[in-house]
Amino acid sequence: MNNESLKRELHQVLSSLKAYVKSDIEMKKPLLHLDLKKNPSVKPSTDKYPHILSENCPAPVSPVLTLEGIREEMGDCQRCLLCRHRKNLVFGEGNPKAALVFVGEAPGADEDMQGRPFVGRAGQLLTKIIAAMGLKRSDVYICNILKCRPPGNRNPKQDEIAACEPFLIKQLQAIKPKIICALGTFAAHTLLKTEVPITLVRGRFHTYQGIKLMPTYHPAYLLRNPEAKRLVWEDVQTIMKKL
Repeated sequence: MNNESLKRELHQVLSSLKAYVKSDIEMKKPLLHLDLKKNPSVKPSTDKYPHILSENCPAPVSPVLTLEGIREEMGDCQRCLLCRHRKNLVFGEGNPKAALVFVGEAPGADEDMQGRPFVGRAGQLLTKIIAAMGLKRSDVYICNILKCRPPGNRNPKQDEIAACEPFLIKQLQAIKPKIICALGTFAAHTLLKTEVPITLVRGRFHTYQGIKLMPTYHPAYLLRNPEAKRLVWEDVQTIMKKL
């Protein structure tokens, strides 16, 4: 590995670590979820984390999360190398108080061009699925694990997911949906922290941060395998019953 490649690798690792640490602090999980009761010998710095000085100290007031604020925090995101290839960052769109959030994998070419999620062929199919549910795109919220398009629509890499996931977590915290529909393998694996095939986890509700989560096949998969549409419709009907 040459020096330039090594520098890029280090940049990726540091960017991912900074994003995780920042997210931990904002979620009141300092020192990467360190449990002081289980580790009484560890004395954290009270300069950086004054809110854990003592159990008698009042908890700090957390800022109210808004989608606008989260987008502003992302800025012209340079947290992973995908920023070098994108035309537009694709944050997400829809109802900021939606009861149902669809989470996909990553933007494709059409999404990268327009800066909007699910606007290509797979997005058109998702729009039809939403309409079949008796809803409009403006009724739900749609976003992806990654906010930038991977070159050639390749699969997301772990460091890219690590850099983007803190913002997805905040989006879901701001929206507070009743149900999340995870579209495809990467969305399901990222949210459920599992590597179990989507064929085994789809069709029933799981739990994500106290929210019901339904994994199902990605619309792009349905374009290649139309016979799976019946299974997705079953999953969607299960969601509709809960809504």
